[in-house]
Amino acid sequence: MGTAANTLSEIFRTEFGAVFQCNRYNVYWIEFAGGFSSFKPTDFLHLKQSLEAIDVKEMAENPARFADVVVLNPLCSDRVFVLTLTDVLNFRELLQGAKAMIELNSIIYESLHAMAV
Repeated sequence: MGTAANTLSEIFRTEFGAVFQCNRYNVYWIEFAGGFSSFKPTDFLHLKQSLEAIDVKEMAENPARFADVVVLNPLCSDRVFVLTLTDVLNFRELLQGAKAMIELNSIIYESLHAMAV
């Protein structure tokens, strides 16, 4: 990612991908399934909600050939995610961890600024 790498902060990483924050452009970069995609904060949250809405139990129990694959086409993104059941679970773990770290950083930031006042 060239010079942009200097402006990225890793938020969360698993063995299947990572989420980075770029404060310069106010975007999150997601590394998953061999590619990088950028998302504005609201689009990132929408992607997470879309992923959480996938019924993994139905995917696992449905014997139809097409049932074990889902296609996600996130808002404002040129990337399409074609995910197997395992991919859905790995992607969920990544985005859930990233969101938890974002919330934790926000709490720490607010606490430190409240102490300074």
